[in-house]
Amino acid sequence: MEELEVKTGKFALTYGAILGGIYLIFNGMLFSMDLHYSKDTTIQIVVILLMVGVIVWGIINFRKANQGYLKLSQALKIGAGIALIAGIAVIIYTMVLSNFLDPDFAKNTAEIQREASIASGYMSDEQIQQQYDGTINYFWMSYPFILILYIIFGLVCGLISGLILKKQNPAY
Repeated sequence: MEELEVKTGKFALTYGAILGGIYLIFNGMLFSMDLHYSKDTTIQIVVILLMVGVIVWGIINFRKANQGYLKLSQALKIGAGIALIAGIAVIIYTMVLSNFLDPDFAKNTAEIQREASIASGYMSDEQIQQQYDGTINYFWMSYPFILILYIIFGLVCGLISGLILKKQNPAY
């Protein structure tokens, strides 16, 4: 009897969509409460915990579907895939936010950075102005950085989860 091979892509897509949906709901909630500019540590911790939780959940369910076996490479693929799909969802949300929901998002973000730079006192007025102009003019550059950071974080989560959960299929 031939065994069906479980595909990592299916799990990455499914759990990536789940994580992306959770992020959309969470970010929508922050927007509705006017907290989408907040740099609160609690919000950042919740976002990280959500990502770690969904990636580990996806890897565990893949292992269950794969008769209890998991290779490190499969865990890495699932972690990166989940993060990629979630990152795409976050980028789409950010594009909608900055173009339709809050057209002044880039300008307001730059202003918040300017105020923080002035308060720190480590930058000259010219450097602060350059930072402000760069944030507004090159806001679109945040999209690839979001995706790259999400994928790296997904790889790290996949690596740690894979090292903990790996179980090789015997070769007999």
